[in-house]
Amino acid sequence: MRCFVTGCAGFIGSNLTDRLLALGNDVIGYDNFSTGQRSFLCQAFSHRRFQLIEGDLLNPDKLTVAMGGCEIVFHLAANADVRFGTDHPTKDLHQNTIATVNVLEAMRANNIRRIAFASTGSVYGEAEVFPTPENSSFPVQTSLYAASKLAAEGFIQAYCEGFGMQGFIFRFVSILGERYSHGHVFDFYKQLRAHPGYLDVLGNGKQRKSYLYVEDCIDAILCVIEQGSAPVSIFNLGSDEYCQVDDSIRWICEELHVKPELRYAGGDRGWIGDNPFIFLDCSKIRSLGWRPKLSIREGVVQTVRYLASNPDLLEKRA
Repeated sequence: MRCFVTGCAGFIGSNLTDRLLALGNDVIGYDNFSTGQRSFLCQAFSHRRFQLIEGDLLNPDKLTVAMGGCEIVFHLAANADVRFGTDHPTKDLHQNTIATVNVLEAMRANNIRRIAFASTGSVYGEAEVFPTPENSSFPVQTSLYAASKLAAEGFIQAYCEGFGMQGFIFRFVSILGERYSHGHVFDFYKQLRAHPGYLDVLGNGKQRKSYLYVEDCIDAILCVIEQGSAPVSIFNLGSDEYCQVDDSIRWICEELHVKPELRYAGGDRGWIGDNPFIFLDCSKIRSLGWRPKLSIREGVVQTVRYLASNPDLLEKRA
């Protein structure tokens, strides 16, 4: 299979690229390196079946040419900076929604029928039902990021209906693991490396979140694509558990052997759009035989160990 991966140098995209190559697929990777790391593609570069094209999804002409000859698109490129979304209100619109429309148009021009899309559990806003199923009603959107992803989902569904495409939409919880370079575990680790005596925590530490290890996430994506036949398939991807931010702090500190003073900013959330409770119903994906291999605690510890063995990542992010 000839696969096109947007955001191939990112956290999830690079891990997916490696897995697709290991399974014997040809992979065309597409990335503008705004946040992706070339070092994440070291393994991919060793494969003759991998080709990297440096480009921006907001350049539709280059995108259309790059996608030629592919059979399926894995669309993972996005602006994932939820916290500072209100500082640049149109960034999510352009990099998430309009970029997705450009991907769909490039697919249409190349007669590519299948797309796997990385959406987010944040589209459920501050849900009223927990665990939250895929058919849950949508409340008011609480972040520009989630709103842009939900709009992208709508375009994918409309293109599937209008042009005979097949869409696989995955609503993720937060993903952890190797090459993780954005999020609270990264931020806490970076703080504790700089000043192990204290840790600044946004909110009150009681926010309840669910997480998923990156390799388990990729297992789920490939499981659905292998078995899915519907024009549009929507799946929650997460764990059947959640933890408080305080729990993850404890696990990180135990792994690093530190006992910092915890300095809470206060309030039930860290920033606008930080939903204080995210817990997805994943029974639909489980019905296909998928199960996560790592618990949330194991995923956090694995991530901390990766960061500790790759200190250069902190400098690159800085």
